[in-house]
Amino acid sequence: MNFKAGLWQQQTLKLTMTQELSQAIALLQYSAQELTAFLENKALENPLVQIENVNERPMNPLLDRNRRKHQKTEKDWIEQIGTKPYSLEEQLISQLNISKLPAGELKAIRYLIQNLDENGYFTGDLHEVAATLRIPLELAEDGLAVLQTLEPAGIGARSLQECLHIQVDYLLPDNELAKKIISDYFVPFAEKKWKQIAKELQVSLKEIQDVFDEIQFLNPKPGALLGKEAASYIIPDVIIEQTQEGLIVRMFDDPIPKISFNNKYFHKFKDQDQQVSKFLHEKVQDYQWILKSIEQRKETLTRVVTKIVEKQPAFFQKGPQYLAPMTMKEIASELDVHESTVSRAVREKYVQTPIGTFPLKSFFSSTIQTVSEEESTSSTQVKNAISKLIEKENKEKPLSDQDIAEQLKVLEGIVVSRRTIAKYRDQLGIPSSSKRKRFN
Repeated sequence: MNFKAGLWQQQTLKLTMTQELSQAIALLQYSAQELTAFLENKALENPLVQIENVNERPMNPLLDRNRRKHQKTEKDWIEQIGTKPYSLEEQLISQLNISKLPAGELKAIRYLIQNLDENGYFTGDLHEVAATLRIPLELAEDGLAVLQTLEPAGIGARSLQECLHIQVDYLLPDNELAKKIISDYFVPFAEKKWKQIAKELQVSLKEIQDVFDEIQFLNPKPGALLGKEAASYIIPDVIIEQTQEGLIVRMFDDPIPKISFNNKYFHKFKDQDQQVSKFLHEKVQDYQWILKSIEQRKETLTRVVTKIVEKQPAFFQKGPQYLAPMTMKEIASELDVHESTVSRAVREKYVQTPIGTFPLKSFFSSTIQTVSEEESTSSTQVKNAISKLIEKENKEKPLSDQDIAEQLKVLEGIVVSRRTIAKYRDQLGIPSSSKRKRFN
């Protein structure tokens, strides 16, 4: 073999992703919020990019002051009280008679409240609390006991079992069987090993089932009742409207700031030295690529949604339960683009339709075989069929996954395996047949 060093020329053909192409791909998958943030950052980097936010108005101090004064007098004072946010500590402490609590115990209660998780559970250690606050362990224990008497019932519990036990004591004080089951048989009760419990407690399965039904009304996350989160709103990227001519698709660009070219800055510095001229030339190209990428994003998204409308007429006429099977690969093939382009176009975007607002990704579902070679159905329709079968089943003898698969084939003509039934059932949050069984 020849191991001598030397120089050779070789021609190769390869694809290279330019920065501009990478930017166009990134903009396509951006949601409206991400695109807004991108444009605002570009306006800081590129002096030739001007943001024209249509939602902003020029400020007139005199008019704004008069407007605010007028609005303040119109606003109902009761509504002002209702909108004042209260912290978790304020909501819990307000239930206590502070003047009658020892200082050390009140200190422990405040510390415990600050260490509750989002579900209202205390997951710390009382010995550590006592050491941190330099108080006796008894005061820390008393503080937790007082905290657990506050509403909502179950607040301050150290586990799900303790949380439910507190609520049973508070809401079902006369139900001794429920207290006994939660206290001594919590795990087998949750696993529905009821025959063993019934035998040991010498009660009927119906009595245990009644306890189960009552516990369903308890709240495993009491802290969530005290959380006061601001309402979140979905802003659609595309709007589908029903007209006399049919369904039309239009982009909803209002939340996205408009950009324009800063001519004043460009003409002021364009005749400077060569380095400044080169800098401006790069920024002009950058501005043009941004405009082109935004227009391409709009065009691609409009084409994808228009194709969805074309292929899903039953969905818009009859409702979500009539969603036909459709894949991204199928849409990409008909639009003559790559499947990844469709995937990026629908990522984290929503469409407003005459029957509601939906994520664009929800229109894509896998194809399920039917007994007819000419027809197929979607996973969404299969899930709807599963829900209907389980809703109508005999609760004393619930359908197994295999039974459901067989009934779907006979009644609906849908061919699906037992494992697929189990997967869809889990996605729907429906328990297995053994956990759906009822006793009379």
